[in-house]
Amino acid sequence: MADDSAPAGKNAGASTLTVRDNRTGQEYDVPILDGAVLGADLGKIKTAEDQPGLSVYDPGFVNTASCRSAITFIDGDEGILEYRGYPIEQLAEKSNYLEVAYLLIHGDLPTKEQYDAWEHQITFHTFVHENVKGLMQGFRYDAHPMGMLLASVGALSTFYPESRNIADANVRQMQVVRLIAKMPTLGAWAFRHAQGKPYVYPDNDLGYAANFLSMLFKMSEQKFEADERLIKALEVLFILHADHEQNCSTNAVRSVGSSQVDPYSCVAAGIGALFGPLHGGANEAVLKMLRRIGSVDNIPDFINGVKDGQERLMGFGHRVYKNYDPRAKIIKKACDDVFEVTGVNPLLKIALELEKIALEDEYFVKRKLYPNVDFYSGLIYEALSFPPEMFTVLFAIPRTSGWLAQWLELVDDKEQKIARPKQIYTGDRGLDYVSSSERWA
Repeated sequence: MADDSAPAGKNAGASTLTVRDNRTGQEYDVPILDGAVLGADLGKIKTAEDQPGLSVYDPGFVNTASCRSAITFIDGDEGILEYRGYPIEQLAEKSNYLEVAYLLIHGDLPTKEQYDAWEHQITFHTFVHENVKGLMQGFRYDAHPMGMLLASVGALSTFYPESRNIADANVRQMQVVRLIAKMPTLGAWAFRHAQGKPYVYPDNDLGYAANFLSMLFKMSEQKFEADERLIKALEVLFILHADHEQNCSTNAVRSVGSSQVDPYSCVAAGIGALFGPLHGGANEAVLKMLRRIGSVDNIPDFINGVKDGQERLMGFGHRVYKNYDPRAKIIKKACDDVFEVTGVNPLLKIALELEKIALEDEYFVKRKLYPNVDFYSGLIYEALSFPPEMFTVLFAIPRTSGWLAQWLELVDDKEQKIARPKQIYTGDRGLDYVSSSERWA
């Protein structure tokens, strides 16, 4: 029978889940909407009115939707990734990062006038306050660039106190522009700091990726001019990393943002999550793996080690993708352009042969272990002369547009509440306090 405490609503009938509670013998019709059931509806299933309702235990949110979003679509089984409905393959081939950032933030591709205004705004705001420069110069000579980036982004909230007024759409938009514009500057300065080199100011004559390369590598020359193939490869990498649905760092941004704090604090939270080796450090792990293999001749033994549980195959498999990561295919092509300029990374031959063997081996095919975006991205970053500790910074810079798009969506979402998950308590109860004199006797 249907219970009034869990009404089926307008989706009654085929669009409901009938649940029988064997503790009480009652049946409930729980509405199914967009392939999901509301946690609150399950909470109405209880053994008695004065008892807590049913909860879902889901560590890591493996099968829990935390929001509705119109930004990024992923079909892991088919290997599909779309931003606002546009396939990632088309965007990587035909667009540039600033246009994709506009798409993520505003929901549509820009007109010529909109793009020109957007590009001008971003370019105009690439400079940071000189006090931020002083803050970054205060870090130790060996400070990790991600730690520097995290601290400097969080500090920006003190330079723009109006950013706390998130109810004002114009204020929100201004902070979005500032963050997307200033991230390459902060990332490049963190890179220069580790090398003991003077910080390079932005060049307003250069595009987004070209300006970033200038701030990274300019020395005594009057004007730094990067190879167009490297600029294009960096643009592609930025596009591929711009957003990826509700991953760990995006969830952190949304969770912190649900308290209605300023966007600088939210993005700093995303950087902190990305700093973790399980999220942003996978491409570095791929390089370590390839170096450990050493040569193509050692791949068969390595593969056997993986099957025996003695080795880990890094850069393969993904929690979302059960097919070839579409980003990995695009990066694989970008490798060719980069290596034309820098020379071929000797690890590439090992990577290609490892991929070929793994894709033909029934062990990996059966487990749907395909290359992901991290398998080739580290090779490009290394070819561009980035040390491994900079890899995650190169991830955070383009992901800022995705984080901000998600934050803007959160702010306008009337269904969202402050993040406050439940827990299943497993500790002691009802203990009597024993005074220190007795405990220490």
